[in-house]
Amino acid sequence: MDNLTMTKNARRPLLIRIGKYLRPVFNRILAHYSLFPNEPVLDPYDLPWVKSLEQHGPQIRQEWERLNQERDVAPPLKEISPDHARIADDQRWKSFFLYGYGFRVAENCAKAPFTAALASRIPNLNSAFFSILDPGAEIPPHFGVTKGLLTCHLGVSVPRKREECWINVDGQKIEWENDRCILFDDTYEHWVKNNTDEQRVVLLIQILRPERSVGKLLQKLFMTAIRKSAFVKDARKNFSRWSAAHNQMERI
Repeated sequence: MDNLTMTKNARRPLLIRIGKYLRPVFNRILAHYSLFPNEPVLDPYDLPWVKSLEQHGPQIRQEWERLNQERDVAPPLKEISPDHARIADDQRWKSFFLYGYGFRVAENCAKAPFTAALASRIPNLNSAFFSILDPGAEIPPHFGVTKGLLTCHLGVSVPRKREECWINVDGQKIEWENDRCILFDDTYEHWVKNNTDEQRVVLLIQILRPERSVGKLLQKLFMTAIRKSAFVKDARKNFSRWSAAHNQMERI
């Protein structure tokens, strides 16, 4: 282990550094007190805001298409979040953040005001961003951080060969569709492939999982720790640096 890795690990709070030990315990408690089934793939229409999001799909797509005309509008995820380097080991998985772990990215919200306004009205929003997967890209099998979150994808720009572009959640293969949502628990193993020659774009929404009593308290403690951790702080700093460099290039 090099000095940089050791330093980064030392900066992680106890809750994160021993997460491999604690998270299974936390996840069992969160699953027990959850108001949603403990299933890998869930019914998105159990969330009251999903239909409205789908109805506004065409406007979201128009806004994304305008954004995408800008050069290098979204950075590779690994440049923003070093913690994702293992599963984002090339430049073909990019993210355009509007909200991240409760923090609003003002610059990006100004560029996508319609989508940002819609996302801001989603109850218990944790994160909202355009997730871009370039042609031929693959995200290897991995697990999410906590069962305290649920992940929703709205298809924004789905390749025409839908059968060649998919997400697999715990053995269930799901193809995206424009203006349609899928909902899943990312603590189950999942991976993604885009075997087409087109870009795949989804609006990724993460919300706090509906919990009761003890589960809600544990969820609040865990999410507070994550938001205060280097995992989030480093990502915010890296985005600020990337944005400054990107804006300088645009002025050249």
